[in-house]
Amino acid sequence: MPAALGRPQEIEALKNVDVLMLSPMMPLVLEGIAREFNLLKAWEAPDREAFIREHAPRIRGMAPGSHYRVDGALMDKLPKLEIIANFGVGYDTIDAAEAGRRGIIVTNTPDVLTEEVADLAIGLLLATIRQLPQVDRYLRAGKWLEKPYPLTATLRDRKVGILGLGRIGKAVAKRLEAFGLEIGYHGRSAQKDVPYRFYPSLVEMAKDVDVLMCVAPGGTETKGMVNAEVMRALGPDGVLINVGRGSVVDERALIEALRNKEILTAGLDVFEDEPRVPKELIEIEHAVLLPHVGSASVHTRNAMGQLVVDNLSSWFAGRGPLTPVAETPWTGRAA
Repeated sequence: MPAALGRPQEIEALKNVDVLMLSPMMPLVLEGIAREFNLLKAWEAPDREAFIREHAPRIRGMAPGSHYRVDGALMDKLPKLEIIANFGVGYDTIDAAEAGRRGIIVTNTPDVLTEEVADLAIGLLLATIRQLPQVDRYLRAGKWLEKPYPLTATLRDRKVGILGLGRIGKAVAKRLEAFGLEIGYHGRSAQKDVPYRFYPSLVEMAKDVDVLMCVAPGGTETKGMVNAEVMRALGPDGVLINVGRGSVVDERALIEALRNKEILTAGLDVFEDEPRVPKELIEIEHAVLLPHVGSASVHTRNAMGQLVVDNLSSWFAGRGPLTPVAETPWTGRAA
């Protein structure tokens, strides 16, 4: 629910709050923050660092934008910073633990993108196994006039292992149930009230499934956990799908596994160093590669953007954050 502002004087008071944005965001976010706060656009300054130093003593909020690391060094420069409103459910570019130690709230945009990303995950799985992009290119090139497209692999009788059974993971699992597929999952611990088999070991799950669906968040705990050993365990008929974070998969190991046919194929919406995708991956014709579009519909991105604005509005109106992350739980402290 949008955080409705109160009396006119309350709105006027918020206009005196400085909010820093490091890189341009969608118009809904830009206009929404500028309408309610004094928005500082760091990317428009000739010298971004000098701009931040100049305004640092007054900056109380931040909407970082994309691809900028918000770490302790940046927080050191912003002594009045109270809240960092992240666009996206993943927030691995923000040192949330450090923010928590400093009493800075970090928010993200969960729930509003769950269904969209889950839809995309299923679409990517089907596109990868049935080679839909390749079939489309085949027809457009006129090759169907010469001969039918070769037979593909199938989703039938496959078992899917989900890495990361959070909100999105559960939404993916619900969709997979409709396909009549057996589902297992790996995470930090077994979850109550889910009907799927829990695997304490990722390698053991990979041995037991035909599709590894990665929906895990980024960060140090998950970095590179889908490694060469996991891919060998997945096997030559195995399919790797990643809609979580690119850092979860060891990209070099994946390239080698695809080249050496240690796994069948892969469908990726995320990469280690976005938007730079390794040439070796691009050259693998049977892999399906998407430019991080899991939540990229007008409907969902608008909902995500509005939640960024609403988190800032609610915080500075004294009502607390709407969606604080686990490392910075809301304790009732008013802004």
